[in-house]
Amino acid sequence: TLVGPRLRNLLLLTASLFFYSWGELAYAWILALSICGNYLFGRLLDQDALPARRRRFYVAGGLAFNLLPLVYFKYLNFLEANLGGLLGWLGMGTWPALEPVHLPIGISFFTFQAISYLVDVYRGACRAASSPLKLGVYISMFPQLIAGPIVRYTQVVKDLGERRLKLDNWAGGSRRFILGLAKKVLIANTLGQVADQIMDLPAGELSWATAWLGIICYALQIFYDFSGYSDMAIGLGRILGFKFPENFIYPYYSQSVREFWRRWHITLSTWFRDYLYFPLGGNRAGRLKTYRNLIVVFVLCGIWHGASWNFLIWGLYHGLFLVLERTPWGGLLARAPRPLRHAYLLLVVTVGWVFFRIEELPAALDYLGVMLGLGGAATLAQPLAWYLNPQMALAGLIGLLGATPLAANLARRWAGPEAGWLGQTSALGYLALALLFSVIYVAGSTYNPFIYFRF
Repeated sequence: TLVGPRLRNLLLLTASLFFYSWGELAYAWILALSICGNYLFGRLLDQDALPARRRRFYVAGGLAFNLLPLVYFKYLNFLEANLGGLLGWLGMGTWPALEPVHLPIGISFFTFQAISYLVDVYRGACRAASSPLKLGVYISMFPQLIAGPIVRYTQVVKDLGERRLKLDNWAGGSRRFILGLAKKVLIANTLGQVADQIMDLPAGELSWATAWLGIICYALQIFYDFSGYSDMAIGLGRILGFKFPENFIYPYYSQSVREFWRRWHITLSTWFRDYLYFPLGGNRAGRLKTYRNLIVVFVLCGIWHGASWNFLIWGLYHGLFLVLERTPWGGLLARAPRPLRHAYLLLVVTVGWVFFRIEELPAALDYLGVMLGLGGAATLAQPLAWYLNPQMALAGLIGLLGATPLAANLARRWAGPEAGWLGQTSALGYLALALLFSVIYVAGSTYNPFIYFRF
């Protein structure tokens, strides 16, 4: 508002680069290089009457430009460790150990945004950015730079050129930000502490019930951690005049793994669908190739989340269930009662989170064994009731209700615009309390992890 429409993009780019540099000053050059390189590749691809062969060459060069830094920073140590292990197993000596490579925050997210931009220009879905400033704002926009949602250039190109700062956007964006902050610090952090206390224990010190409590707390933690951050990003974007896509729509309310991925991390799952699954042939090339495409996509989805065998297994696990749901099992599932379908989805997803949360495969298998009643401690150092303090119980209850549409429907009915002045006053009071308690928590607690920062 203070600088006027002409300087808004410059101010936003400056603020975004400052924001990133505050946390990753030594690696800010990677973000700046991404902006400059993708601008040049976009302009090369957007030339009129460009021969098809040269267009393919330019888009391949752009993809390599974006993927090589991601491979280096995210996967080099993983590849080196596994290659060294393979050489040792074959009796061919050892591979010289490399120094640990630091992973720049947000690199997976802004790399995928840059790739979608180049591919969309290549496909003719949009024209290349007219200036490095406009593309720089798109790639580095601070509200969603570090942990998404993954925004496509076609979704914000109009707002990049001209956007109006409205009072309604400020009000709605602020409300969304406060709710996201409360989800993150009051629910995710509270349940996360319980999840960490339990899931960091050796399997021999766990009981069946304690193991299930730990993974359920983690399932709620990761949902409220990531969806809370997405809400904050969407709210900040709205304040700035942008409309970011939704990233979560009650995923635990799903009745199949297929539906779950239409509701969970929507911007990532649709990115893989549009830029990998469809180019591989989707479901148009026969049943077996459809199965292959699903496995390939979800193995890569798992690896995108982290360079470890457990993430690969987690992606393969979800891919196999998506394949299974396209067999006669899917027909049986569709005819099952709704509560049974819902229980099936929750069981599948919750078991999968074990591989996502626990870094080492043997430890994950041991934990899963305790959940299945195949191991655990005869006597516990801490009984189950030790973890069930009032704060955790309240956060868990609110978390379970908030994971369904029930709470939102009640809020719209009792505190929506049609509820009158009393409802509006109640809504403001609720937001004020949520903000107050969130600020108190942040100021008084040292436990404040952001799970998706490491991706």
